[in-house]
Amino acid sequence: MTAPDNWQKSSFSGGGDGSNCLELASTPTTLHLRESDIPATILTTTPTPLTHLLDAIRAQAL
Repeated sequence: MTAPDNWQKSSFSGGGDGSNCLELASTPTTLHLRESDIPATILTTTPTPLTHLLDAIRAQAL
């Protein structure tokens, strides 16, 4: 699998040197997440499981 080249930094990462943030990239069928200080480690998923994870996190925050 070829790594995507359209990485975007999380808006929650704030300023600073930018070396400690979550980055997201997408292809037509998958989403890729990585920590900026370990860019070789990439988590690949599809939108549905990621949506379920985010919904569960939001539900716990309430």
